[in-house]
Amino acid sequence: MGDKVLVLIKPDGLVKSLTGNILTRLSETKLEIAAAKIVRVSRELAVEHYKFLSGKPFFEDLIKYIQGEYHSRKKVLAMVYVGEGAIKKVRELAGATNPEEADTVSIRGQYGRITTKGVYENVIHASSNPEEAEREIKLWFQPDEIVFDIYPTEVRDVTEKKRIWSSATGKS
Repeated sequence: MGDKVLVLIKPDGLVKSLTGNILTRLSETKLEIAAAKIVRVSRELAVEHYKFLSGKPFFEDLIKYIQGEYHSRKKVLAMVYVGEGAIKKVRELAGATNPEEADTVSIRGQYGRITTKGVYENVIHASSNPEEAEREIKLWFQPDEIVFDIYPTEVRDVTEKKRIWSSATGKS
């Protein structure tokens, strides 16, 4: 199966309508998509995703950025790609975290920017190593949202409260 990598197209990528361009570039890697979904990012998810940066002075701006607080799109496109060298391939394609240091042919080099507040709007996230990929994938996806088993799972009887579609008819 090879490596696994979490890829996020961040709110600035969505608001700039870069999804198609980024997916085309990702398809050139010949990796397989194992999962994809649009996610409204909660503060809890954002904080857990970036927990290793929690002591940094830019942490709150980063949380607001991934939640879409600086854009009209308060969502991200989350995907799992798998294949030989997935992390290396996607990270090379993404480019350096700082858009000004990213190769001009990379996604971040082409589409990223640094705001006047110093926030790196770098369009895309890619897991940095296998351990982070596993942590991030399990944070963003449930086992049943991934089309094949990429990590061991177990079946449990779980009772939980969750939102469902209402039987009431809605008026638009």
